[in-house]
Amino acid sequence: MKRLVLPVLAALTASLVASPAAAKDKLTISVYSFAQDAYKEALYDPFEAICDCELVIETGNSVERMAKIEANAADPVIDMAVMSSHDALALARKGLLEKLDVSKLASFDELYEAAKDPVGDNMAVGYTFYASSIVYRSDLVDIKSWGDLLKPEVAGRVALPNITGTQGPLTLHMMSKALGHEGVGFEETIAAIGEKSDDIVTFYVRSSQLAQLMQQEEVIAAPIGRFAWSRFSGSDLPFKWAEPVEGQTGGMNVMLMTKGSKNQDLAYRFMDYWLSSEVQTRVANAKIDSPANTKVEVSADIADHLTYGADLINSLNMINPADIIDNRDSWIEQWNEKVIQ
Repeated sequence: MKRLVLPVLAALTASLVASPAAAKDKLTISVYSFAQDAYKEALYDPFEAICDCELVIETGNSVERMAKIEANAADPVIDMAVMSSHDALALARKGLLEKLDVSKLASFDELYEAAKDPVGDNMAVGYTFYASSIVYRSDLVDIKSWGDLLKPEVAGRVALPNITGTQGPLTLHMMSKALGHEGVGFEETIAAIGEKSDDIVTFYVRSSQLAQLMQQEEVIAAPIGRFAWSRFSGSDLPFKWAEPVEGQTGGMNVMLMTKGSKNQDLAYRFMDYWLSSEVQTRVANAKIDSPANTKVEVSADIADHLTYGADLINSLNMINPADIIDNRDSWIEQWNEKVIQ
C-alpha cells in the first residue's frame, strides 16, 4: 500500500505545482492621456483590489481612440471608453455602442439629470462636467460679457481657441449669444471674428500654450475650461475667472460600452464604482475631475478648482452634442475661409 500511495501523492503534488494560477479577469478601457498617475491612485488600484481583476489602460487622443473602436467593431478589443458626449454620439450613430442597462448602475439615480442620458437612448452616462468661461487680468481689463473679447480694450492682447479644439465651438456658442446671433450655424459670429482677426494674438490649440502667453503678459483675456484654471489661479499675476452676463458654457465627458464587449459585467461594475459618491469624492479631492454625482461634498478650496455644485452645473449653457456633429464640418470650412486667411 505504501508503495502505491507515495507515487499517487507525488503525482498529485506535481500536478498542483504545474497548474497555473487562475487567470484574472481583464477589463480594457480607453481613456484620455492626462492625469494617469492620479487616476491610478484614486481609481484604478482601489478597484483592482476590490474586484481581483486587471485593468488594461489604453490612452490617446479622441481621434485615435475612436478609430480603434471602429476598426475593431467586428471583434472589440476595447470594453469601455470615456470621451466627450459628442464623440460618444458619433460612435452611437455608427452602431458601435452597447445600450446601457442603467438598472445595473446603483449610483445612477444620484447623478445630475444632465448626466443620466446625455446622448440619448442610454448609449452613455456622464461622469464629469466642466465649465468654460473667460480668464482675464483683473488689473488691466474688466470682462462682463463674451462679446467683450472683440472690444477695443483687449485688441492685440486677446486669444481665442481654434475651432478644432474643445473650447472652439463652446466659445462660438457663447459669443453668438452675446452678439445676438441666431441658430447654431454660427455664420455671423465666425464672420465677426474674421473681421477682428488682426486683433487676436493667436488661436490657441492647447491650454498650456495659452497659459504661457498669459504669464508672459502677451495675452490678457481668453476663454478656457475650468480644468485649466489651476494654471492661472496660483499665479502671482491677478487672473480672474469671469462670470459673463450670458452665463458660462461647458461640456461633459461620458462613459460608454462598446458594442459586443466581451466583459460587460465587469464593465458595469467599474462604471458603478467610478460613479459612486465615495469614488467621485476621492477623484474630486485629487482635483482630477468634477463630480457628476450629486451626493459629493468637497471643501470650498477644492470646489474652486472644479465645476462643482447644482447651481453652476444646472446653469451651464451646453451645446447639444448633435448640433456639434451636424455642424462641425461647416464651422471648420467657414473658419478657414473667414478667420484663417
